[in-house]
Amino acid sequence: MTEAVKTLLHSDHSKKTNRPFVLAAVMLAMFMAAIEATIVSTAMPAIAADLGNFSLYSWVFSSYLLMNAVTVLIYGKLSDLFGRKPVLMIGIIIFLIGSILCGFATSMEMLIVFRFIQGFGAGAVMPIASTIVGDLYTKEERAKIQGYLSSVWGISAILGPAIGGLLVQYANWKYVFWLNVPLGLLAMGVLAVYLHEGIEKKKHSIDFLGAALLFIGVSVLMIVLVEGGVRWDWFSPPIVLLSSFAILVLVLFYLQERRAEDPMMPFSIWEERSILVANLASLTTGVMLIGISSFLPAFVQGVMERSPIVAGFTLTTMSIGWPIAATIAGRLLLKIGFRTTSIIGGISLILGSIIFILMTPASGPLWAAFASFLVGVGMGFTTTSFIVSIQSTVEWKQRGIATAANMFMRTLGSTIGAALLGGILNSRLQAHITEHGLDGDVNVDTTNILLNEEQRNQLSETVRSVLQEGLTISLQGVYWVVLLFAIISFLLVLFLPKHEKQ
Repeated sequence: MTEAVKTLLHSDHSKKTNRPFVLAAVMLAMFMAAIEATIVSTAMPAIAADLGNFSLYSWVFSSYLLMNAVTVLIYGKLSDLFGRKPVLMIGIIIFLIGSILCGFATSMEMLIVFRFIQGFGAGAVMPIASTIVGDLYTKEERAKIQGYLSSVWGISAILGPAIGGLLVQYANWKYVFWLNVPLGLLAMGVLAVYLHEGIEKKKHSIDFLGAALLFIGVSVLMIVLVEGGVRWDWFSPPIVLLSSFAILVLVLFYLQERRAEDPMMPFSIWEERSILVANLASLTTGVMLIGISSFLPAFVQGVMERSPIVAGFTLTTMSIGWPIAATIAGRLLLKIGFRTTSIIGGISLILGSIIFILMTPASGPLWAAFASFLVGVGMGFTTTSFIVSIQSTVEWKQRGIATAANMFMRTLGSTIGAALLGGILNSRLQAHITEHGLDGDVNVDTTNILLNEEQRNQLSETVRSVLQEGLTISLQGVYWVVLLFAIISFLLVLFLPKHEKQ
């Protein structure tokens, strides 16, 4: 009998888990959390028009991601202590409460507060859903099932914008949030009936101090990364003060975890080479992911002068490549191992990045879509390898936190990437505008006009060509940094052990 099945049945022989139903419920819960990002971004122009206060636009996204990143590790650890089912259920309930409240928001400030609640619940969904799969299936089965889980991301990325657009046009933006309610209730109902865990009944010592220090440290770090270079300059007193405070709290967290009886983050798992490499590589691929998904549509719309639908298509190919590659990776893992499968992914990330660097305004959207597809393939191969490798390296009682740590590192990478690459884009663009003597009437924000065809046509030929040329040069700078991170990811993958644990 395998370790996964033993864990599941060791204290409850009377009830048997129905794996297909649980897998369906897990995928539904993941779909609910995954579609949230794409569906809300489609509805945001309508939401901003209704609620006003456009200056807070980015915080609608940041608040959700912030709470998601802050809570993911805590939920992962709690699922190791109390079982996956109760923690996932609580997460879904909080997520649904936040979703219902978001629909009733009457101001942008209220919406941001309710998005915090939504994100607080979402932190449980992704890592615990993946961990449940790690528990239910053997290593051989797990590799294939991870392909199904990755397909959830692809489907949500394709359906999200379409559903969001339809709801905004024919109903009301509120339904973008309320759509989650039937999905969440259905997932909870199936999990309640068909998932039965055997949890060892013992008194747990919860590391409350560690959880508090982690929550505060990561929250402050995320605020620094989200607001640095936007609301405050990078070397301004607020950023220096907040950064110093975040570092101090995280150092205290590390010291607390070293002495805690049952630490919130057992640093011993990072001593496993496969986990350390997978987590560092996830950090670098997180930077790449945000660099492409944030800035590619602006290039296709503003420089190639294509419609928002075409711009969306160039990103959708990444979401198509990812699940296809994840499914293939699931089969390859068993034949050629984690390391070789990850190397194939690493090569694909580098090739995609090179094609982005070679992209010109005349290349056309198909060029951009092909580069995006290759990056998606690279992400599919690497992320599937990393998750299966991590879940095979640790035992049940650490699988929740190990899975959550990997997802946290990718989120952290995306947050760092948004700050780093956004800063590179803005500074290069401003330098180009100044160089052409237009800095009196034109600034970086003027670039927004390029994204609207009607306004773009009203610009003088000189201003339009300078802005488009500036955006092209700036984005090439961004893609050079993306390539650098792709190379770092590839080099990290080479350090994966040649022979994994059985």
